[in-house]
Amino acid sequence: MTSLYQSKIASLPLLGRGKVRDNYAVGDDKILIVTTDRLSAFDVVMNEPIPTKGQVLNQMSDFWFSKLSQIVPNHLTGITPESVVAANEVDQVRGRAVVAKRLQPILVEAVVRGYLIGSGWKDYQASGAVCGIPLPTGLKMAAKLAQPIFTPAAKADLGQHDENISFDEMEKRLGSKLANQMRDISIQLYQAAADYAATRGIIIADTKFEFGLDDNGVMHLMDEVLTADSSRFWPADLYAEGSSPPSFDKQFVRDYLETLTDWDKTAPAPALPAEVIEKTGAKYREALERLTGLALKD
Repeated sequence: MTSLYQSKIASLPLLGRGKVRDNYAVGDDKILIVTTDRLSAFDVVMNEPIPTKGQVLNQMSDFWFSKLSQIVPNHLTGITPESVVAANEVDQVRGRAVVAKRLQPILVEAVVRGYLIGSGWKDYQASGAVCGIPLPTGLKMAAKLAQPIFTPAAKADLGQHDENISFDEMEKRLGSKLANQMRDISIQLYQAAADYAATRGIIIADTKFEFGLDDNGVMHLMDEVLTADSSRFWPADLYAEGSSPPSFDKQFVRDYLETLTDWDKTAPAPALPAEVIEKTGAKYREALERLTGLALKD
């Protein structure tokens, strides 16, 4: 299987590279987003690509953008990526890129949690709350919450950890109207996705959304949505309170990295064994097929 660790599109101006995506300008009002096969864990980009990961993320995002389009506008333009690059660059974008509206990013991530796991579980154990939101006593790891909760995070620079912030802090940064709009739409998106995923035997434990504003101040869903990079997917038939269920995401890489006693979770990243790379790629493809009912497109 071929892979793409970093794109090299010479026919368009490079705007920047994130942990996973490379962004190029298409005129003044659009952007080409190329989803590479890079993988980050603990906010450190690994040195090896995960073959087909970029195509999986791209196809899964397209699926969710379409399914959730009645709730909020999104960044897609419908322009084919192959049409905006040179002929010798088509292989770099086929199946792994979109041409999107160029929006003003809102620098707060919209995190929605439906289950008590990860950093939320650690927070609850220490304080009885998650990001300042009090929860009932006696909850177990992976417990389903009575209602999904919204826990925003301030976006950090590349290589730095995002910072959990309170909703009050979010209101101070964005204004009450936009903060409330983001919260309400995020919970609505999560609930709609979780309800659908349940019909496919998948639990969406938590996820994060990113939004941007167009020139008229209209909020759009952007970047990626409900992928195995931005969400925690669990097989419903293996779920049980009190333990962390297996995930259809990069948890396989995280679990391996946690076994390393000589790595402090900062760059440079350690090498990933071939078995870990192969099994991680398989997990991403399985998540796509189980959630959408569609195999990865050629």
